[in-house]
Amino acid sequence: MRTVCAQSVLAGREAFASLGDVVVKPDREISREDLLDADALVIRSKTAVNRALLEGTKVAFVGTATAGFDHIDAAACADLGVAWTAAPGCNATSVAEYITAALLEMAERGGFALAGRTIAVVGVGQVGRRVVVKASALGMRPLQNDPPRALAEGDAVLRPLDEILPTADIVTLHVPLTDDGPFATRGMVDCRFLERLKPGALFFNASRGEVVDEAALKLALAGGQVSAAVLDVWDREPRIDPALMDTAAIATPHIAGYSWDGKLAGTAQVYAAACRFFELARAWNPAPVSPGTPPPDVRIDAAGRTDQEVLRELVGRIYDIGRDDRDLRGAGAPAGEPLPARFERLRKKYWTRREFPAARVAVSGASPALRRTITALGFHPEP
Repeated sequence: MRTVCAQSVLAGREAFASLGDVVVKPDREISREDLLDADALVIRSKTAVNRALLEGTKVAFVGTATAGFDHIDAAACADLGVAWTAAPGCNATSVAEYITAALLEMAERGGFALAGRTIAVVGVGQVGRRVVVKASALGMRPLQNDPPRALAEGDAVLRPLDEILPTADIVTLHVPLTDDGPFATRGMVDCRFLERLKPGALFFNASRGEVVDEAALKLALAGGQVSAAVLDVWDREPRIDPALMDTAAIATPHIAGYSWDGKLAGTAQVYAAACRFFELARAWNPAPVSPGTPPPDVRIDAAGRTDQEVLRELVGRIYDIGRDDRDLRGAGAPAGEPLPARFERLRKKYWTRREFPAARVAVSGASPALRRTITALGFHPEP
């Protein structure tokens, strides 16, 4: 068996070498010629998989070690008889932790308590469900919207946008990018969507940039309908709108789901799917794979501090969202580096970010309620 693997796939060479020959190529340089005698193609989101890439090759299986799959032409794969898979949920915890960090950061900047605030979670799949759990742990009131699930399940907790948008203090998007059907999401956040928001609401997007009409969002920010935006995803990446970046309260280069743990989980899911497809025994175990750095070790004294202050420090010590914001705005960037090149560099050379459960955490002086909150956010505090 021969596999062509994108360079960005964490531990890709080690994993797929257990099944046969592996060729590792830079993501955007994978060509049809590379695939002529390949049985499998393993990628992440920077490699566009379409008819031109696959036609006339031996490729029978494509796996993307990402939750999203809008870079795969599913119709072309079907026509060519190529099986494909994604890694749903692999980075869901990472994205939910990004939102947790953003909530605590924005509350600090705005001088308000999160407890009692209302958050509208638009898209309640793998990521959205986790955001609901973490927001609830912070004492927030989640309102949930997911029309496809509401239609299929009839769950009364899933409410229409017209009902939840006018009452939410914060709106966060976690929808896939879709073009077809009654619930297409491309461009769904337009002037009509934004005018339904509670005036002065916060707006977060860590789903797909194409879901938002960025001109409409800039108007809403300029007019105060949206008081601040947290944006991890952008239309026309990596050629993002510098004016929108400057306006955003927090701007990051599509890295919400880029935790080391999430990347490894994506590789493991695709590896398992390839083994099933080719009917091969699993010979690689991701458990011993190490990032090469020790897990975060955080010691905090909660005495005399509010729970929110303690939580902000705890989360910030594991994941400093301000670091990613500063990096995108040019902190430490080479002189004269164009914004698209910076966007790509930051994604390609992203730092080793661990998820909350990987951290060693000790919080002295914490009340039982605070300890419960810390645990609900995904940490494993020492007794």
